[in-house]
Amino acid sequence: MRDLVTLADLSPAEVRRIIEVAIDLRQEWRRGGNRPLLAGRSLAMVFQKPSLRTRVSFERAMQQLGGTAMYLSPQEIGLGQRESVADVARVLSRYVDIIMARVFAHSHVEQLAEYASVPVINGLSDKFHPCQALADYLTIWDKLARFQGVNLTFVGDGNNVAHSLLVGGAKLGVNVTIACPVGYEPDADVLTIAREAAAESGSRIRILHDPVEAVADADVVYTDVWASMGQEAEAEQRKVVFASYQVNAALMAKARPGAIVMHDLPAHRGEEITDEVMDGPQSVVFDQAENRMHAQKAVLALLLQVV
Repeated sequence: MRDLVTLADLSPAEVRRIIEVAIDLRQEWRRGGNRPLLAGRSLAMVFQKPSLRTRVSFERAMQQLGGTAMYLSPQEIGLGQRESVADVARVLSRYVDIIMARVFAHSHVEQLAEYASVPVINGLSDKFHPCQALADYLTIWDKLARFQGVNLTFVGDGNNVAHSLLVGGAKLGVNVTIACPVGYEPDADVLTIAREAAAESGSRIRILHDPVEAVADADVVYTDVWASMGQEAEAEQRKVVFASYQVNAALMAKARPGAIVMHDLPAHRGEEITDEVMDGPQSVVFDQAENRMHAQKAVLALLLQVV
């Protein structure tokens, strides 16, 4: 691993290795001890979009491993506007050991990785959210103790989270179904990548438009906001389009008994998910949130080659 821009760049073995290291580091943390694997190392966190989980989980990940993290706001950098992405990458490489970027355009993360001489992590872009998917599959392993043959159904927009779940799941042997309205399917190039990986792992990729059909054999039901950051102008229209895609008790009754419910947060309660489901016994939403920190500790440690 040189960077983490998308899970498509990693082999199935590398994805599994991240999850294995995350489990080991989490176990150490829960026992009350953390090895200072990143003592003297520093992380620059470049933000174009605000985020509770991304900022806090990366800061705490670095702190727990003995390193330091620096938050850089949109006003301080103006990535691609006040200063070119290439110049930002070159400058930060002189100051820090690793860069995390949470951006609008995926091309900005790609450019950072191209021009930086230190590793770059995609903290979120409009196309992929690899750190979230790693935390999600760590959570699925915790709850189901397997990947091969697990049925995961994502209900909602074929967005960046759906993209990373597709690619990551295909590499791990998870059957991934996307249930979305017509016109809101995942990108064709991402589906091609996922289907190629699924052919190797023996898993299945499906795109369906009926959420009830899609969850019929689901072990995992996953949802996300209907309008992502940057799509605020479409929010009201999307509420109408996605109204029948709400994850509620009636939909969960169609899934397998005991199916777990996932959401990457923040949630718009009463829209894509009901309080009854999100706060119910099948929800693992807050386990996912914690696992962001542990998965990212593994990514940081592996990219900086200390494990």
